[in-house]
Amino acid sequence: MTNIEHITALVTGANRGLGKRFAEQLVARGAKVYAGARRPDTVDIPGVIPIQLDITDPESVRRAAELAGDVNVLVNNAGVSTRAGLLDGAFEDVHLEMDTHFFGTLGVTRAFVPVIERSIAGGGGGAILNVLSVLSWFHPASSGAYSAAKAAAWAMTDAVRDELAPRGIHVAALHVGYMDTDMVSDIPADQKTDPAVVAELALDGLLSGATEIIGDELTRTVKAQMSSPRA
Repeated sequence: MTNIEHITALVTGANRGLGKRFAEQLVARGAKVYAGARRPDTVDIPGVIPIQLDITDPESVRRAAELAGDVNVLVNNAGVSTRAGLLDGAFEDVHLEMDTHFFGTLGVTRAFVPVIERSIAGGGGGAILNVLSVLSWFHPASSGAYSAAKAAAWAMTDAVRDELAPRGIHVAALHVGYMDTDMVSDIPADQKTDPAVVAELALDGLLSGATEIIGDELTRTVKAQMSSPRA
């Protein structure tokens, strides 16, 4: 996946935050872009094709796969953060985290793999980028549901990568900490990364064939400490 001019991408959760930056940068690089959002009227990115997509709704996912039938790059970005703990958080919030980050992402992937395979049948390759988190690796109780869901999504990403490699579809994971988005508006600005910078880094990594993309210094530090015993 090195020729951006031949890329047709679907970005989920493209109406704001990191997803919006992905869509903007893909358009700027010359790609055709479908911008998925639960409310497509909220997509205000010049040059994209807004498409209704709720990744937790199988019928919505099915319709999107029919409408965006020429996609060869999928960016699984849509997410949610309930801040629910695993023991005392609302159980529906725990379900929502898993339904979004694991089952939702997997459902979109399953729906679009046949689309990507058809799109690359004449040559070239396809790619999938899953937006994960530093909390895929670090699991504080204060974000127990989110961390568990992202850890499950990490395992799913690795397994899907192995399954799709022989079929010409590259699968990459982006791990990143706090970004300057609505989801973490309460976090001090000096602790957050510009999502446009993260999007650029992630797209460069995806197109160069990287399997794991580290989006910021915090995530790099956490990964380096993963082999150390936890106190």
